[in-house]
Amino acid sequence: MRPYILAETNWKAVKDTSFDLAILPWGATEAHNYHLPYATDVYEADAIAAGSARKAWEQGAKVIVLPTIPFGVNTGQTDILLDINMHPGTQLAVLNDIVEVLNRQGIYKLLILNSHGGNDFRQMIRELGVRFPKMFISTCFWFNVLDRSAFFDVKGDHADELETSVMMHLHPDLVLPLEEAGNGDAKRWKITAFREGWAWAERQWSKVSDDTGIGNPKQATPGKGERYMEALTSKISELLVELAAADLDDLYE
Repeated sequence: MRPYILAETNWKAVKDTSFDLAILPWGATEAHNYHLPYATDVYEADAIAAGSARKAWEQGAKVIVLPTIPFGVNTGQTDILLDINMHPGTQLAVLNDIVEVLNRQGIYKLLILNSHGGNDFRQMIRELGVRFPKMFISTCFWFNVLDRSAFFDVKGDHADELETSVMMHLHPDLVLPLEEAGNGDAKRWKITAFREGWAWAERQWSKVSDDTGIGNPKQATPGKGERYMEALTSKISELLVELAAADLDDLYE
């Protein structure tokens, strides 16, 4: 039983603990090439939140990890069987209710640990900041925390070498043999600005990738996943420690 994981702890422990920071992991349920499970983003969110919180807790930070939200924005994948879409408006409603509880109970700091590229919480945080002025709400997309080239050889952003290595480390029983995985070949935008990244439009996933992956996973190994997870949770734990200790009236220098 880990006292920093709300799903595992109990009222006996919680009622006498003063928490400084809540962490809300948020994933998605979607196809991840042929070889990874639909809940890949959820498993990753669970593990990254727990590993980071453990390291922060061991440094004295009073953090609490809330249960992972398993559905994300999948509006570009509506034609892929059982990719479960949660509209941004629904996310805002769910997030509003969670923030309302934290605000009422005096836990004024929330970090949304994002585990899915289709989720974008920044505008929601702006709106909720007006509704709940005592709350300090932040977000972190773990995929962008570290320089991936220091750990992995092949670029990608979905069911790629990175995600496959992480899942081979965390849940090898849920990963099919790599010879069964697709190559993760992806088409690029023809429109220059979208391709260069200074303008944006949503990708229709089934027209971009035949196997739903983006990035070749074939060089993935459990060892790469383990090394990456150790570095990632250490880095995020630093954020948790700082957030837990932060004076909300003195945030700028």
